Amino acid sequence: MSRYVRTLIASLTLTLALLATLTSCGTGEEDVTLRVLASPELADLEPLLGELKDDTGVELEMDYRATADLAGARKPSYDLAWPTSDRSFLLRLEDSGERATRPESTPIMRSPVVVGLTPETAKALKAKAPGGRLSWADLADAAADGTVRFGMADPRRSDTGRAALVGVATAAAGTGSALREQDVSCDRLRGFRSGQTLTGASSRELLDAYVRNQKGADALIAHESELLSLNATDKLREPLQIVHPEDGMVLSDFPLLLLNSDQRTAYGKVVDWLLSADTQQKLMKRTWRRPVNQDVTPTQPLQAPVGNALAFPDRLSIVERLVDDYGDPASATTDQVVFLLDFSTSMRGDRITDLRAAFADLSGADPTSTGKFARFYRGEHLTVVRFGGSVLQERTVIVRGDGDLRVLDKVVATDDFDDATAVWSALDRGYRIAAAAVKAAPERPVSIVLMTDGESNAGIGYAEFLRRHSRLAPDAREVPTFPVHFGEADAGALEKAATATGGRMVDADLSSLSDAFKEIRGCH
Repeated sequence: MSRYVRTLIASLTLTLALLATLTSCGTGEEDVTLRVLASPELADLEPLLGELKDDTGVELEMDYRATADLAGARKPSYDLAWPTSDRSFLLRLEDSGERATRPESTPIMRSPVVVGLTPETAKALKAKAPGGRLSWADLADAAADGTVRFGMADPRRSDTGRAALVGVATAAAGTGSALREQDVSCDRLRGFRSGQTLTGASSRELLDAYVRNQKGADALIAHESELLSLNATDKLREPLQIVHPEDGMVLSDFPLLLLNSDQRTAYGKVVDWLLSADTQQKLMKRTWRRPVNQDVTPTQPLQAPVGNALAFPDRLSIVERLVDDYGDPASATTDQVVFLLDFSTSMRGDRITDLRAAFADLSGADPTSTGKFARFYRGEHLTVVRFGGSVLQERTVIVRGDGDLRVLDKVVATDDFDDATAVWSALDRGYRIAAAAVKAAPERPVSIVLMTDGESNAGIGYAEFLRRHSRLAPDAREVPTFPVHFGEADAGALEKAATATGGRMVDADLSSLSDAFKEIRGCH
């Protein structure tokens, strides 16, 4: 190589280096690394993050953590957050009075929380549903009677699990709007919860658990995108059938949040890249999530309408109460309910017919949505005490099948009545049963339902009942009583008893005995 050529090459190299330096100095741009607190679900984006860095100069350092409300999402630990949803996070900010610190948030893609059913289970459930259209109520009904076992991420830690729980609870409330405080004052999901057999800290852990033990559940509740992605693998014996519940779903939009305002420029680059038609197409094909860019046509599996998008509660206390009531999904939990039923002679005729119909409804005969959520469920402890002037009959069952429910139906079907009505003696007996139940299983919620159609004219008086109640152990005193006012019962006295025990009176004369029992199901 001649000296001229070597000199020319050296000059060109120096010139290119100077141009690169001048360009960098002129724009003030350089590669940036942003630390991101991200949902574990978003690990499927990893192959695209290299392209993001190449195209924008911004590298995302992802920290995948299952956190329903982005706890710990603060500068300087993280520059961005990328959850499945920012709903719980924003409610927590609002509740803490930090409205001014609400971060910029941009939806990137969408996916509803749906149900994946094994083909056999889907066929069985659809055969019983009008038009084969399944609802959350149908799933709750099947879970309560033991025919469906499902998996769902832990709502205490996973936003996907929390979205699923809100969706089911909203359907159970039956109002068609966002959950209110009164909608979660009584837990309508006990029967639904009895069917949960799989869980995980995140939906990713849940799906991994299901792959390892596909006989452990008949259904999975997760994002549509996750179930479609799972079906696209060779990990399943049979693909799951995706069901969009008729009573609505919570929709996640996978927003990217700017936590560190000093990185607004880099954040803008990332958002622009993610929302571009080319990237949205790649996101859709790789992750099965629905595009937010209207210029991108959804692929065939994603063209099904989302349906009724359910609203998220607007208060953190509602969400927290709902999650607390649901508890640890890995721990089995059941209730014990003591029914004190007035079998005085005034209950003959239409009134006893109504009572028997109400119990039939709770045993699974009620085809309505509220009936399916309120029914007796497998594992529940039920005690029925028939009383007149004294206890006429007492029977306790643990619901393991329809045979146990038929036992209670026979108790209620008897025609053994009594001329007197000892309301307060019956309630005293109810608390002795409750005290024994609390002592035997302190973790099991216990409640008492007192139904009467007349005034107390036998046994102990109200004052004596209160005296005996005050002498109970503290945990037994906390057991609430829910009186059901019917006929000529003393509403004032029943209201006092409800207040004294932390319960609530329900007036069956305003609706029906069946509706009254459904209204207080799950209260404790």
